[in-house]
Amino acid sequence: MGPKQGDTASAGAANDKGSVTHSLQNSGTHLARLIDGIRDCAIYMIDPRGNVVSWNPGAERIKGYSAEEIVGRHFSEFYTPEDRASGLPARALAAAEKAGKFEGEGWRLRKDGTKFWASVLIDALRSPEGELVGFAKITRDMTERRLMQEQLHQSQKMEAIGQLTGGVAHDFNNLLTVILGNLDTLAQQLPAEQLRWRRSVEQALRAAERAAGLTQQLLAFARRQPLKPKPVELNRLLASWTDMIRRTLPESISIRRVEDEGAGIVEVDANQLESALLNLVVNARDAMPNGGTLTIETATALLGAEDVKLQPDLRPGSYAVICVTDTGMGMTPEVLERAFDPFFTTKPIGQGTGLGLSQVFGFVKQSGGNLKLYSRPGHGTTIKMYLPQVDDGQERSAQQGAVATMNRARKETILVVEDNDAVRSFTCDTLRDFGFNVIESVDASEALRILDHNRNVDLLFTDIGLPGLNGRELAATVQRRYPQLRVLFTSGYAQMPSPTTSRSVMDIPLLSKPFTRAQLYERISQSLET
Repeated sequence: MGPKQGDTASAGAANDKGSVTHSLQNSGTHLARLIDGIRDCAIYMIDPRGNVVSWNPGAERIKGYSAEEIVGRHFSEFYTPEDRASGLPARALAAAEKAGKFEGEGWRLRKDGTKFWASVLIDALRSPEGELVGFAKITRDMTERRLMQEQLHQSQKMEAIGQLTGGVAHDFNNLLTVILGNLDTLAQQLPAEQLRWRRSVEQALRAAERAAGLTQQLLAFARRQPLKPKPVELNRLLASWTDMIRRTLPESISIRRVEDEGAGIVEVDANQLESALLNLVVNARDAMPNGGTLTIETATALLGAEDVKLQPDLRPGSYAVICVTDTGMGMTPEVLERAFDPFFTTKPIGQGTGLGLSQVFGFVKQSGGNLKLYSRPGHGTTIKMYLPQVDDGQERSAQQGAVATMNRARKETILVVEDNDAVRSFTCDTLRDFGFNVIESVDASEALRILDHNRNVDLLFTDIGLPGLNGRELAATVQRRYPQLRVLFTSGYAQMPSPTTSRSVMDIPLLSKPFTRAQLYERISQSLET
């Protein structure tokens, strides 16, 4: 006897139910495999009280706990003590329960105690009846992205401060050129018996020179100081420099030097590099009032495309690294964050300008490198300078022009192009005092008109920062039209050349403002005799 109709229906229903159950089991298996296969995210379940009930391999990779170690423990284990004390974990669950989900970012702790920046999503899980049964939590490690954003923000901040600082220093250098130049002229002309007046002028000159030094520090931070880079063998420079500064440190501070033979050659302004290192040594000395060890080390670093993502100002390539490490008191996180800001200092009033580290920062950046600072209270400070390496074959010998004496009578004709009336007046009057024939111009257009009608000019002496056609553009035009005419630049700060600037223009010598009468004569004479 065959089956009844009802029995057939029941069997079909049972088969359908079994098929659905099997399908759900397969879906659950696939979902579990999917979650287990995700390694970039920590995905785990939390019960209504906040205890961990499941743990995927991604969670183990990011947080460091195995499932056996963490399941059953409260998820607040991953929060910092400060966040736990403020009740943040409980507030996050309460927000997710109320709104259905909670999103946030913050510092979290790994098993080994290290911190990472986490992006967090918590979803509330409810039964069909609406009862809260737990939470699903997804955490991503966003530390690298945060560091990149911080680096970019810091770079933009320093660039903005640098532009402002460079502009102020440029204007101040024009003023100092006039002040120093006229004081120098006055000192030359005062009778020897006017002792009181000569003493007053000398004191004013010394004060103006100190102001010029302060301006130079501002320009160094702004990456606008005129540099004279040339290939330098790094270990040889540091060896002689270390021997020099050894005598300037107290006996309670010992110096340790470690060389990497592969440090090779870097193209930098050697004098400015030594000045930057001296700033670091002074800071290290002040951080070790009771003595300690100063370590000066060279190393090499080959940075690839991934490496420079965290250092956006660097390009992939080979770098020499100078590490200056002290065993001093170290810096707090608050001081560390502002260490490179100009005029920021922790020293007492009158014992520091706050321009030391900012000057080093600007010099290294302007030299195509980068600076990294590591410090903790009680654990000393390490500063690493990254400077691009160059091949031995790139070494260029510096031109050594003959230095003329100021007593020699001159008859050459100088075309002076300067838009600042006071600077132009001082420069032209001084050159006439030395016997030169001088033609004045306020901008490049006027200078070109003069040259078109006067072929007896021996030297073009031009400011770089001119309105309209700038000094470099003027020089390029002059080199095309009058290739025999010598050119000398002057500037209160190093204005960045355009990508189209020719090598011949880049090689034109520069007299930095402020300059004295003697410096003006010497550089003019060198340019005429080259």
